Amino acid sequence: MIPQANQIYRHFKGNYYFIQDVALDSETKERIVVYRPIYDRNDSQIGVRRESMFLEEIDQKRKDNITGQKYRFVMVEELSKDLTK
Repeated sequence: MIPQANQIYRHFKGNYYFIQDVALDSETKERIVVYRPIYDRNDSQIGVRRESMFLEEIDQKRKDNITGQKYRFVMVEELSKDLTK
């Protein structure tokens, strides 16, 4: 599973995010996911997260895992569309 740019992903806490790109850290060469929330926030509108953390497994029994997801983020194909146009 590799994050794909221009797709929508759901966080295990229920919010949706648009993946703008996957970048490469110039120092560590680690892949970094660049994303923005698809809801109003008072803080930063752009986020970054190491791909390894973006894709990590989480405890499906966590109280804050309202979606019951196995992974921190999952692509939501029925909502994914090209938002760059």
